[in-house]
Order: sequence, then C-alpha cells, then structure tokens
Amino acid sequence: MSRDWPGVSVVMPVLNEERHLGAAVAGVLAQEYAGELEVVLAVGPSRDRTRAIADAIAAEDPRVTVVDNPAARTPHALNLAIGAARHDVIVRVDGHGMLADGYVRRAVELLEETGAANVGGVMDAQGSTPFEEAVAAAYTTKLGLGGSAFHLAESQAGPAETVFLGVFRREALRAVGGFDETMHRAQDWELNHRLLASGRLIWFSPELRVTYRPRSSVRALAKQMYDTGKWRREVIRRYPDTANVRYLAPPVATLAIAAGTAAALVGSLTGSPLLRLGWAAPGGYAAVILGGSAVTARSMSDAARVRLPLVLAVTHLSWGAGFLVGLRRRP
Repeated sequence: MSRDWPGVSVVMPVLNEERHLGAAVAGVLAQEYAGELEVVLAVGPSRDRTRAIADAIAAEDPRVTVVDNPAARTPHALNLAIGAARHDVIVRVDGHGMLADGYVRRAVELLEETGAANVGGVMDAQGSTPFEEAVAAAYTTKLGLGGSAFHLAESQAGPAETVFLGVFRREALRAVGGFDETMHRAQDWELNHRLLASGRLIWFSPELRVTYRPRSSVRALAKQMYDTGKWRREVIRRYPDTANVRYLAPPVATLAIAAGTAAALVGSLTGSPLLRLGWAAPGGYAAVILGGSAVTARSMSDAARVRLPLVLAVTHLSWGAGFLVGLRRRP
C-alpha cells in the first residue's frame, strides 16, 4: 500500500575510518527506502585518508554532506551531524558499521508502531581475521560482553534500557538536550537513560541488525576496553542506581587476581603456605576462561578458537583496570 515515508537523516561520527568508510556509506545509500534519505558525515582530524574519502563521496552523491568535528569526540560529532541534518528521523551509524537490508524502512515502521523515542537492534559483530573473529565471539557470549540484549540475536523484541546505535525522533533528542558532550564514551547509554527518565520508550527489535567490525589487535582491544571501563565508572558515579553485577565483575576479578598473585609471590619468597593459596585466584580465573572458551568456541575456526582465551582475558582485565583507575580528570 502506498504511503508517505518521513525523511531520514543518517548521522555518522567518523575518525580514522579509511578502511571501512566507503563500504559503510555505500551500505546506507543502498537502503531501499521510499522517503528522502541523506547522510551527514561528521569527520574528525584523522591520521589517514578518511577526510579525502569523505569529501570524494560527498562530491559524487548530493545526498552526502560532510561537516567538521574539530573536537574529534563521538558525542560532539553526533550533535554536529544532527544539527546539520534536515529530517525528523535520525539514524545513527558508525563509520565502520553496515546496515542490514531494509534497516531504515523497518526502523521507521517500528518508531510508528511502538511510539518509541528510539529503536535499535542487534550489534552483529563480525571479524575478518582470526583475532577479530575471537573478539566478535567475546561480544556475543555472556562470559565476554553479551549481557545486553543487543549483543544477542535471540533476544526478544520489547522495551529496553539501551540499544545499539539507535533510530531517534528528533523532537525527543531535542527535548533531552542531545548527546552529553562530557561523556566521551558510553554516550549512547547515557542518552537513553535520560530518554527513559523523561518518560519516553526505548524499543529493541532483533529485526534490526548492524554489522560491527571488532578491534583487530590486542593493543587496540586493550585500549578500547580500558577506556570503556573508565567511562563505565563515570556512568556509575553519575547514576549510582545503575551499578550491577555485570559492570562490577571485571574490576572485582582484576582486584582478586592482582591481590592473589601478589600474596602468592610473597608466599613463595617467605615460604608461607597460607599466602601461596593466593594462586587460587589467577588459577581459578584461568580455569573459568579456558572452560568458557571451550564451550563458546565450538562453532569458530581453529585459529580463532585458540585466541579466544586471550581475548576474554584482555577484555576483562583491561575493563577492570580502567574501572579501578577511573578518569584522571572529571569532565
């Protein structure tokens, strides 16, 4: 049945995305959507050819606009892109994300069907190397980061605390003040928290899928998780009622492993059998990681399977260390 489809603005914060930007924008422009569609790229000062690629895409397609993001921060980029957007439906996509076919159309339908301020779906992590494949598996297992509904394709549709990326009503964003630019990480969760507090609805649907490209090295993963842990502590500082076992488990495990290892080393030097029991902390953690990896890795390639225990340990301990250290300066 024919109908009027609202205009849609896809906003993308972009920084150092030479590898994936072209495919990400092409995936948006290939969406079969009957209404007007535009893409606003908020590009930060990148170390690669990202800006040149963005400008070339905009020169070739009038639906694409490029704006500068001198702060190089994600929330700043999102607010700048939303400010330059022309339409009342705002779709957030990352510079390395790939929308599933029909994503925009179905998201618009869900906004109308549910009355939600924001709808979102599954973060479909997919790796192209064995290490990336292992990181993708860590995202989708509860032993890794799979505690949230948007990490799991089998999650049921319904109201949610937060969703991956999101498709918003502009009026809802305006009503709560947009993205908090003091939240350099976890800005999506924080925004959704304010939307919920304002009496609005967040809706999750597994019909909406976005391909996510995981970090490709131990160093990049460790930095990502360390920063995430620092900002998760900031979230809990601002909103103490949001603290739960899932967020507190990594710092508790990190403390226990560090304390147990230190005690065991002292015990080895002093000959104290009691202190040598401290090896139970890192040993028990290793047993849990290896056992969990064996179960999770059944459908993975052999090369990815052997990397999964390392990926899980880096994820947990980097997150935990970041949480314990916290932000050096509060924004």
